[in-house]
Amino acid sequence: MQKILVSACLVGQPVRYDGASRRVRDPLIGRWLAEDRLVIVCPEVAAGLGIPRLPAEIVARRSGADVLAGVAAIRDTRGNDVTAVFVASARHALALAIAGGCRHALLTDGSPSCGSTFIYDGTFSGADHPGEGVTAALLRAHGVAVYTPDRIGELAAALDDSQG
Repeated sequence: MQKILVSACLVGQPVRYDGASRRVRDPLIGRWLAEDRLVIVCPEVAAGLGIPRLPAEIVARRSGADVLAGVAAIRDTRGNDVTAVFVASARHALALAIAGGCRHALLTDGSPSCGSTFIYDGTFSGADHPGEGVTAALLRAHGVAVYTPDRIGELAAALDDSQG
């Protein structure tokens, strides 16, 4: 049975920067939990960032792939460069995905780690732009398909296709 890497906040764990979660209330999550299919991780917490923690964004409207290439940085609201911890967090998530045999991931969007369709622009103004976080970029670079909660039906179909 295919395992799925999933952002911990999506299953109700209060691990977001503000100590909240983003629980997805879809029956598929409950089913996958019951089937022990979920490999649950908050990359940022796994890399040692606390809860709560300062918000962080990839600067200058860049993306996670740029961070991994060493041409962009991630800074928190105090201006601290937290790039290294976000890269370490992405590597940890990838290691979990590989160890669990995960070829699919369900990640929260908007995050400098897990965002896969949009991320914030680095100004802390609430403005976003199309792009992906560091974890999403690293997973995709290693062949893991990344989905957002609004595409959970597509994820379910992809899992069914890979089983049959």
